[in-house]
Amino acid sequence: MDIPQELREYKQWVVWKMAEVDGRKTKLPISPWSGKLAACDKPQSWSTYRHSRFAAPRFRCDGVGFVFTADDPFCGVDLDGCRTPDGIIAPEARRIIDRLNSYSEVSPSGTGVHIFVKAKLPGGGRRTGKIEVYDSGRYFTVSGKHLEGTPRKIMDRQQEIDELSAEIFPVPSPPAKSSPAMAAMSDDDLIERAKRARNGDRFTRLWTGNISDYANDHSRADAALCCMLAFWSDGDSDRIDRLFRRSGLMRDKWDRRTGDTTYGALTIRVAINEG
Repeated sequence: MDIPQELREYKQWVVWKMAEVDGRKTKLPISPWSGKLAACDKPQSWSTYRHSRFAAPRFRCDGVGFVFTADDPFCGVDLDGCRTPDGIIAPEARRIIDRLNSYSEVSPSGTGVHIFVKAKLPGGGRRTGKIEVYDSGRYFTVSGKHLEGTPRKIMDRQQEIDELSAEIFPVPSPPAKSSPAMAAMSDDDLIERAKRARNGDRFTRLWTGNISDYANDHSRADAALCCMLAFWSDGDSDRIDRLFRRSGLMRDKWDRRTGDTTYGALTIRVAINEG
């Protein structure tokens, strides 16, 4: 397997197997130690690359995978469904591959491409359509099938990731100006005021859990609602959290830990900074 040595040096490897969950095929992360489910927030369920290679056939798994954490320098870009069986890559995906110009490989299915770079993604991880970008709290299956024409090393690409993220994960701008009076409103009055604003229809859809304006991408919708709530609450992170929990977007993931913080806290932090 043609995997960069610097990736192999980290003890952040799991094995994986294809399984059907809720009627959908998915790649389940498996611990190389026990053969049971691994988790991206449980380092004790990870192991070395070498151990994982030997454990995969032992536990009848399909391959190995790398877990991204806040403590490593890596970021992964997953371009799903962009490659034909005979190796033709869609133009949009090819532009991203050429732009990042770092170690890339064909996904285990042969229909996608995984790109590894050294960078940190503002906001942790994002997904839209067939593009996913993560630097922590997720794992990528690793095939070792190097994509011809790309470097065999993982390159420093912070600026390129920043620019790509800004383009494919845009955060909608809140109304132009807030006021202390808005921040002083009760929570119920604030929500009603937001629903009557010029972007009130969009706010209302998000508030009720409708994410159709964001290609049904939950993460983008979460970020958008937090940006709006940041405006109406004058950047009060505690109030944003309290209000979001009342919305139709609230789900278990909000309290899921990523490194030393939660998904919700990270989303709020990015929303306040964007505002």
